[in-house]
Amino acid sequence: MNNVGVIATLSVLLVATAGLPGCTRGHTDHKINPVVGAWIVKDPGAPFPWHMYVFNADGTMQQANPDAGDPHSSDSDGKGIWVAGGDRVRGKWVEITADRASHQFTGRTEISYDIKVNADAFAGTISARSYDAKGTLTDGPTSPTALEGRRVTLP
Repeated sequence: MNNVGVIATLSVLLVATAGLPGCTRGHTDHKINPVVGAWIVKDPGAPFPWHMYVFNADGTMQQANPDAGDPHSSDSDGKGIWVAGGDRVRGKWVEITADRASHQFTGRTEISYDIKVNADAFAGTISARSYDAKGTLTDGPTSPTALEGRRVTLP
């Protein structure tokens, strides 16, 4: 086969297969878990009770809250994971902590939760464990406290 024949054959194959990846988009057999989305969350046991959670379809999540809960420690952002089991969602996120005065790493807090989603609301419990910079447990696990969230929606 000459170069023109090879180029023609490759061109036909390229055109014939170019649309294949798009054939499956939008056609999935799995259902997205109802926790996926952005939530305003109230955690009365936290130093600052209002948080934002974002649950991603891949089983990861992010948490953020104003950095106003503790005048000595900075811990406003967390990242974590979640899994669904039956009608419950359980997971854990981790916050890194730093001393406000020295700007030094002081440890981490691991926050575990168990919630049940009902349409645009969820309710459940949350507890925490804190570790110092060397990884030694310094507090917790705390007793589970109530946790509630409401989905961020468009008007």
